[in-house]
Amino acid sequence: MKQWYEELFENYGKKYDEEVFTQGTMGECDFIEKEIGYDKTLKILDIGCGTGRHSIELAKRGYTVCGVDLSEGQLRRAREKAADQKVQIDFQKQDARNLPFSHEFDLAIMLCEGGFPLMETDEMNFQILQSAARALKPGGKLIFTTLNGLFPLFHSVKDFLDAAAKEGNASCADMSFDLMTFRDHSTLLFADDSGNEKELQCSERYYVPSEITWLLKSLGFETVGILGARLGAFSRADALTTEDFEMLVIASQPAGKSA
Repeated sequence: MKQWYEELFENYGKKYDEEVFTQGTMGECDFIEKEIGYDKTLKILDIGCGTGRHSIELAKRGYTVCGVDLSEGQLRRAREKAADQKVQIDFQKQDARNLPFSHEFDLAIMLCEGGFPLMETDEMNFQILQSAARALKPGGKLIFTTLNGLFPLFHSVKDFLDAAAKEGNASCADMSFDLMTFRDHSTLLFADDSGNEKELQCSERYYVPSEITWLLKSLGFETVGILGARLGAFSRADALTTEDFEMLVIASQPAGKSA
C-alpha cells in the first residue's frame, strides 16, 4: 500500500510548482550560496528535490548538483524543466531513508519538507537524517527546513494554511494536532495535473528545536543552528520564534570526521 506522500506526488508536478510555498526559490538559493561561500567546486545533494526547483537554480548558477526523490512523477517534471533550461543535473530515484552515498557531497539540502518530516514513524525520519549525514564529506554542511513544533502550541495550523493558500492550491480539512506525538493529522484535498479531485489522509511530524539539536548531535554534527524560516528570505538574522511555521536548520560536521 502506498503512503499518502507517494500518492500525492504521482501526478502533481505542474500543480506543485504553482503552490504558494514553492515561490521562494531564488532567495533560498541566494542564502545557500552565501552559506557555502559561493564556492562552485562544491558538490551539492538535493534530498527530496521534487520538481527540481532548487537543483535547477543552483545548476544555473554553476554548481554540480545531484537531486534525489522517491517520486518518479516529480523527477519526470524535474528532468523536463532541466532540459528546457539547458542544465545538466543528475536526477535519481532514491529513498531518502537509505541513500547510496558515502562521504561524496560538500552540502546536502532538504528544503520545503523534502522527505523529512513526512515519514510515518520517528525512526524513519531519523533514517533520513542518518542518510544525509553519511552522504557528506568531512566538514560537510546540512541545510534543511522542517515544521516548527512550537507553532501549533500557540496557533491553529489550519487557520495559518487557509490564510496562505490561493485558489487552485491544495487545502486541508479535519486537522488535529496530537500533543503526545507532535503529529498533525489532516485530510488533504487537491486536484492533480490531470484535474482529478483527490483526498488523502496525511500525517506530518512537527519537531521542537531541542529534538533537532539532539538528533543531529547524535549523528556527529559539531554545530547546529536553528532559525526561523521565511519563504524566499532565509537569514541567519531571524531567530526562531513561536510565530514561525517552519524552522531553518544549518548543521556542520567537524572537518576531520563524517558520519
